[in-house]
Amino acid sequence: MIHVEGLSFYREGKPIVSNVNWHVKKGEHWAVLGANGSGKTTLLKLLTGYEWASKGQISVLGNRFGMTNLQELRKKIGWVSASLDQQYQIHESLPCVDVIVSGVHASIGVHESITKADEQRAIELAQSFGLESIMYQPLNKLSQGERKKVFLARAIINKPELLILDEATSGLDLYAREQLLEEIENLLMKPEAPTLLYVSHYPEEIVPTINKVLLLKEGQVLASGQKEEVLTSENLSNTLGLNIEVSWANERPWVKPVHLPDGTNNMLNY
Repeated sequence: MIHVEGLSFYREGKPIVSNVNWHVKKGEHWAVLGANGSGKTTLLKLLTGYEWASKGQISVLGNRFGMTNLQELRKKIGWVSASLDQQYQIHESLPCVDVIVSGVHASIGVHESITKADEQRAIELAQSFGLESIMYQPLNKLSQGERKKVFLARAIINKPELLILDEATSGLDLYAREQLLEEIENLLMKPEAPTLLYVSHYPEEIVPTINKVLLLKEGQVLASGQKEEVLTSENLSNTLGLNIEVSWANERPWVKPVHLPDGTNNMLNY
């Protein structure tokens, strides 16, 4: 699904991503974790051709970059991010079902012809995410949780082979976050589920069906592999720059900072 060798990206001479080697197989679901500035979003942009590698090779869904039509490749990738939400701020009056159907052509708003089958698929997705009562309401009337579900439905309307969720729960309260994570878990359990790349700051958002983890620090891979082996207290403390203890419950990792006797956090010198 993804094959990355020796990937590096520099901006104004500064390394943002350095010598990343990463291989994602069909049937795997990956979480990508790291602190702010660790290179997570840049890595996603490199994988979708919105940034171009300074060094190394990238192949996505069997398409080697430099020898493929990126516009066509992107139609096979669903992507939800904060930037998508921002792009839709000039289309806030669009009904939810139109936002969902815009994913057919990966457009912001509906500008190309849409078939009856596309419309029906959008309606079915709205219903599957529990949005049937609001599917014809404008986007600006939705709660943050409902809005996130609309964008998730938009991302999968084309039945993508690869789904990228970049900080999908940002801005949500705890209840809405858990609702969205449940929807993601349900989606991944379906036989036709796409391969997932789930990008987050928070280990506790790694739902049971996510089975692999890539840890990034300062643009470099700190650890990667099976989540139970990667998500150790030592690795996460190193990744996030804070002494952390990891425990597991309901097949999800939960973290807590380790406090010194005076009650202050024991910050690591990273």
